[in-house]
Amino acid sequence: MSSLQEIPNVKSFVTHLQCSMTHEVLPADELHNLSPAGKPILVRYDLESVKQSMTKEVLAGRPHNLWRYRELLPVRRTENVVSLGEIMTPLVTLPRIASNYGVNADIIVKDEGRLPTGSFKARGLVMAVSMAKELGVKKIAMPTNGNAGSALAAYATRAGMETIIFCPDDTPQCNMDEIALQGARLYKVNGLINDCGKLVQDGKDSTGWFDFSTLKEPYRIEGKKTMGLELAEQLGWDVPDAIFYPTGGGTGLIGMWKAFDELEKIGFIGSKRPKMIVVQASTCQPIVKAYEDGERHAKPWPNASTYAAGIRVPAAIGDFLILDAVRESKGFAIAVNNAKIRAALEEVATVEGFLMCPEGAATFAAYKQALSDGKVGTGERVVLFNCATGLKYPMPDGGTPLDRHAEIDFQKL
Repeated sequence: MSSLQEIPNVKSFVTHLQCSMTHEVLPADELHNLSPAGKPILVRYDLESVKQSMTKEVLAGRPHNLWRYRELLPVRRTENVVSLGEIMTPLVTLPRIASNYGVNADIIVKDEGRLPTGSFKARGLVMAVSMAKELGVKKIAMPTNGNAGSALAAYATRAGMETIIFCPDDTPQCNMDEIALQGARLYKVNGLINDCGKLVQDGKDSTGWFDFSTLKEPYRIEGKKTMGLELAEQLGWDVPDAIFYPTGGGTGLIGMWKAFDELEKIGFIGSKRPKMIVVQASTCQPIVKAYEDGERHAKPWPNASTYAAGIRVPAAIGDFLILDAVRESKGFAIAVNNAKIRAALEEVATVEGFLMCPEGAATFAAYKQALSDGKVGTGERVVLFNCATGLKYPMPDGGTPLDRHAEIDFQKL
């Protein structure tokens, strides 16, 4: 349900914002893009008060949606929540695949395709748009590789905001169609997402639009953080041994790492952390290269391309936050090629009846590679993030023609 009756009417315990690089304290309840140091901004909470207000017993009585963690989310006034019904997404195990690979622990897919607009981008954008409404924003611009644009178009239209979106001209057609149909003005750019981002930046002063680019406002991280909150709760206030995450801008990985820290500080989980594993395409792997080179910042990837369009991000402004989480968790970064991504998608669909998106399939391809390389063990419980419904993407032609007027040998069907 998308009714405000499903949104807990409780206090948010935001205290201030903070530069992720310099730790400079910034005021909450004001509009911000990047910090004065030009880095992403993080939201901070009074966690002692959260601990008193949001107990496990209290949570047990709340609706099973993203907003159940209201004390750890930034929207202060319930009337500013812009919702389309953000459910807790299910955990789906892959038992036949586990058996086929001799794995004696759960391989779990968190299926984000069940969210409004069919992808995990709904988490970040519902929070960012709700905060934009709270802070008086009327006009938004953003670059997208597809699903983020779909989510922004939907939520901004729901909130009555004017929205301009720029996407690469080879963005999946279904994404471009839904962006336009859901009320945004869409421009198809002869370039990559970083080129689209430059257009947003270049037009900001003359148009007055607010820049919603990845990590250039503080609140998409808070929406994506709910993936970590949900996952821990669904696992009985525990964490898996490893998380394989399809990484473009990396907002979700950063958000989950923040979620686990906050959950420990309010006493919901212990000090155990999953290995955070970045998954990228071999033809666009800036974070993987930086990880392998021992760098904290990634160089832009030249001539980026991949079948999994959502992770075609040549440069991520939050690169150091991604790499910090990977290293602190004793995780790693891994790249897989297009052929392995396609094969992984087909394998999960034909063996388990589960249709992943290409970016989600990349996590399974990476898991198989890591399993073969000994980077994860057969006894480790892993979570793969399927970031969108596979129904959004082109599929191979299916079916065999059958003439009902001809003689049919049913034994051969």
